[in-house]
Amino acid sequence: MAASSPTLAPVPTAPAPGTAPVSRPQSRLLALDGLRLVAALMVCLYHYVGRGGTVSASWHASPAHLFPTLSRAAVYGNFGVQFFFVISGFVICMSSWGRTLGDFFRSRVARLYPAYWVALLLITGASLALPVVVHAVRLDEFLVNLTMLQQPMGATRVLGVCWTLWVEVRFYALFALVVVLRGVTYRRVVLFACVWTLATVLCHSTTNTLLNQVIMPEYAPFFIGGLALYLIHRFGSDLLAWGIVVMSWLLAQREATLGLWGPHPHRDPYVVILIVTLAFAAVAVVALGWMRWASWRWLVTAGALTYPFYLIHEHLGWFAIRVLHRGLGLPAWATLAATVLGMLALAWLIHRYVEKPFGPRLKKALKERKLDSRSPGIGF
Repeated sequence: MAASSPTLAPVPTAPAPGTAPVSRPQSRLLALDGLRLVAALMVCLYHYVGRGGTVSASWHASPAHLFPTLSRAAVYGNFGVQFFFVISGFVICMSSWGRTLGDFFRSRVARLYPAYWVALLLITGASLALPVVVHAVRLDEFLVNLTMLQQPMGATRVLGVCWTLWVEVRFYALFALVVVLRGVTYRRVVLFACVWTLATVLCHSTTNTLLNQVIMPEYAPFFIGGLALYLIHRFGSDLLAWGIVVMSWLLAQREATLGLWGPHPHRDPYVVILIVTLAFAAVAVVALGWMRWASWRWLVTAGALTYPFYLIHEHLGWFAIRVLHRGLGLPAWATLAATVLGMLALAWLIHRYVEKPFGPRLKKALKERKLDSRSPGIGF
């Protein structure tokens, strides 16, 4: 890692007082696992009691009538996705440090696909068993869904939430090709963040669809803020990194207000800004090391459940609500509690019996590929 640059401020070598040390003994930030589950539960409550449509049919009534108080808060639950993106920027920067492009690719594939494939099978099975909740897709569309590239291919999504995975995949590709390929350093992350921020702003003056798909102006500030917060966690506070965080927050609140309040005037724009601010602030608290005391082991489990829970909760939750509430006559609050707990239990089973055994095997199998010794290597 370069110690300094003629165009950037010197790379921090010691933490500022009150911030996290440069070299941390633990490899996992448990408080971050807790934040991930909070974000997932926000999205879950939005899908169960914060919106209408299919879930209203499952409840056989508007969730706003069944849960008048909770529904007013849950209508903002979809902002958990933006919260995820800030956390993702932080985690991807952290997990890619010191890794080759091949390491990065293998870790992402092994992390994303096993639980995703199982979720596809479970929800497809549910759509065949109770098609009034979710309609089964055609075979060709299901097969495309296995790639996780169904959205750009124009195929119907099996998982309603998988649009966010396409956003994440594009972020991974950008970060991998621009930063990880040459090795992650403070300087490269800062340059990436600054150039991506500039491109995000310029995207608003163009209607080029391809450019917007690559730059993702509506989501980029959240990822960029997370990247900069990890630099603060790793190297300590400095004006440049905090400047990137503040710039990202300013742009993020604008994007969230335009995209998630403008089309939904029943939401309060001041609440939207508050939620975006809290998302950045929560990750900043972790970055500064103020949550080191949160070392409960159950947070590891919470973090492990987040991804499979996020994948399955929407459509399978609607299925469970219809069966429990309309079919068995369980009261609304009991149905809600049973559905959330049931989805968490199923997520644990997926983690325990799919992700834990098959993720490492998939990662190892990808690494065992033999490269021709005459071929130029790129760190695989």
